[in-house]
Amino acid sequence: MYGFTVKVKSSFDDAVAKVTEELQKEGFGILTEIDVKAVMKKKLDIDKRPYKILGACNPVLANQAIEAEPDIGLLLPCNVVVREDDAGDIIVGFMDPSTVLGLVQKEELSGLGAEVLSRLHRVRDALI
Repeated sequence: MYGFTVKVKSSFDDAVAKVTEELQKEGFGILTEIDVKAVMKKKLDIDKRPYKILGACNPVLANQAIEAEPDIGLLLPCNVVVREDDAGDIIVGFMDPSTVLGLVQKEELSGLGAEVLSRLHRVRDALI
């Protein structure tokens, strides 16, 4: 499995704000924010439901990953998706860093992946 999700009981904008706040508590900042709905409207004139991709990064943990494997940046940052589904529910999805870092098959990265996963699970749990 490459990720995990949680349904939240809030508006889309409130969910984005809450996810950002909870990520910050775990040492993550948002490096990128892609508004997929806006991009699809602008580029393809397609109306989509709200959908944002947040590129979250914990600098200390990212540095450890880069020290262990210089090309690991190809797999960073940790993406978090906030989206509205067809029923109008707000879903927050998290990439599973242990799966992604496991692609590299370096022992020092498996422990790091577990640490990042633990932090993202705490973020998920705070949204419930």
